[in-house]
Amino acid sequence: MEYKDYYKILGVDKKASQDEIKKAFRKLAVKYHPDKNPGNKEAEDMFKLINEANEVLGNPESRKKYDTLGENWNRYQETPRGQNDQGGGGGGFRFEGDFSDLFGDSNGGNYSDFFSAFFGQGGGDGGGKKSRRSRTSSFRGGDYEAEVEITLDEAFHGTSRIIQVHDEKIRISPKPGAYEGQLLRIRGKGAPGSSEKERGDLYVRIRVKPHPLYERRDNDLYFTKQVDLYTAVLGGEAIIETLSGAIKVKVDAGVQNGKTIRIRGKGMPFYGKQDQHGDLYVKLQVSIPVSLSGEERKLFEQLRTQYEEKHGKAHKQEV
Repeated sequence: MEYKDYYKILGVDKKASQDEIKKAFRKLAVKYHPDKNPGNKEAEDMFKLINEANEVLGNPESRKKYDTLGENWNRYQETPRGQNDQGGGGGGFRFEGDFSDLFGDSNGGNYSDFFSAFFGQGGGDGGGKKSRRSRTSSFRGGDYEAEVEITLDEAFHGTSRIIQVHDEKIRISPKPGAYEGQLLRIRGKGAPGSSEKERGDLYVRIRVKPHPLYERRDNDLYFTKQVDLYTAVLGGEAIIETLSGAIKVKVDAGVQNGKTIRIRGKGMPFYGKQDQHGDLYVKLQVSIPVSLSGEERKLFEQLRTQYEEKHGKAHKQEV
């Protein structure tokens, strides 16, 4: 019967740490998992073998005993029971009890002949001792990560996307208020584990496209609104397009260029709290006419003359 080198099977050094063994096992288990290799007998056999290796090396106590026995494992079986160390006939070793006492029961049907003979039922007693329970190696599958790009409007109202993980289509639904870099967790949609319950998770990172008009800062929005000169001087109303629809905003007479107006509750919704919103900050930018008719130019010149006369007279009085 061929000796099984469990270190070689997992691709690790004999001095590997338990964490290194665990990582190597998980990587191979995902690679050879039956769900990813349907109908592949070689992958199925390899999956059983790496589980078998993990049964031994993944447990510090059994690993220590495995290392102690080493490739001379069969010399224990050759030694007649009850023979002492001096009695010869089997390499001079003596072991009382069977190997299942040393390593615990196992279900031989899930493991190689080597494992069953070495660690499992019988262990030299003719196979008379039956397994009391089945032992299967449990491990959690790895996590997957994906990215989804949405618009600011979709982040405001909420949206959904279909992404494909291997052959499975998964719908994700970011709620209103989704934000750049947000990580959504979808449980049980990651890499296969030892069972469906042990499957890893899928993490979807949200990317929000820049908006041509709005700048987002946390849950507040910033927007620049062009206001004509006449409205800025005389006052009036401005129509503001928000993500929830158009609204009218009062512009005071004589408003200065760069004035910022705060509109409460017209920013982004708080994620998962649609009744709470940030604010919208509107920066007014006065638009100066660049092409004047002759009549308009004449009127502006009259206004400038009046302005200079008024401020010049006031300046003389101050002096």
